[in-house]
Amino acid sequence: MLKISNKANISKLADIEPSVKGTTIIIEDGVMIDSFVKIKAVGGTGNVIVGKNTNINSGCVIYSGNGVTIGENVLIAANCTLAPVNHEYRSKHSLIREQRFMPSKNGIVIEDDVWIGANTVILDGAILRKGCVVGANSMVNKELEPYSINVGSPTRKVGMRE
Repeated sequence: MLKISNKANISKLADIEPSVKGTTIIIEDGVMIDSFVKIKAVGGTGNVIVGKNTNINSGCVIYSGNGVTIGENVLIAANCTLAPVNHEYRSKHSLIREQRFMPSKNGIVIEDDVWIGANTVILDGAILRKGCVVGANSMVNKELEPYSINVGSPTRKVGMRE
């Protein structure tokens, strides 16, 4: 089910796929979704919620997987991937595509006033606390402190907002 506010600004070149398994995608007031953003309900039955006044820039991909919750006033730079799901791969006796998915790490949570730099990958189980910053080309697979500044793959804290 798609619930898109009529006060959201979504490019005609964005691709938001409705779910065939019951996932709900909610896009609130003031959200800006740029060209070539893909929101795909796949890999689980988690919902995707995009909070008020959040900007998602060109080339981002968001999979629903085990759920993605994005708070208010979040800035997501170009070409980021949010993947709250992981393929099972451990058995060499089965094709990876036949093994389905690993157990959930509870999806992705991005709290209010977060800035995510370009080309960042955010994985299942990541929690980006209020006001944190993630530098470009980073990979987040854990909880980041409120107002912390983080970089790298995997991310490490390099400072705090003052």
